[in-house]
Amino acid sequence: MPAMPRYDTFDAYAAAQPAHARPLIDRLRVLVAEVAPELTESVKWGNGCWLDVDRPVAYVHTEADHVQFGFFGGAHLDDPDGLLAGKGKHVRHVRVDTAADAERDSVAALLRRAVSG
Repeated sequence: MPAMPRYDTFDAYAAAQPAHARPLIDRLRVLVAEVAPELTESVKWGNGCWLDVDRPVAYVHTEADHVQFGFFGGAHLDDPDGLLAGKGKHVRHVRVDTAADAERDSVAALLRRAVSG
C-alpha cells in the first residue's frame, strides 16, 4: 500500500490536487468560511479537513473526476434531499462535480447540521 501523502497545510493539500479538483475545493472552502467560520482548516488522513477545535467535522477528498465533500458524522445527519452517499459506519459524503453542486442550499444545510452535531 502506498504511503499516504503528507501536507503541512490545507493550502499545500489544495495546491497538490489535480486541476479539475482545485476550483471545486476553492468553492468548498468559501462555503465553509461563509456557513461555519468557526471551523479551522487542517489536513488529516491525507485530505483537507475542517475542525471544530479538535473535532473533525468535514473533509474534502479528490477522486478522478469529482471531489467528495464529506462529513465525519454524516451517517447520523438528517438528509431530506438524499445527497449523502457512502456506506461507512459514521462517514458520508456529497459528490461535487461542479461549483454549482457546492452552492446548493441543501449542502450548506448539511454543513450546518454537522457543525451543530
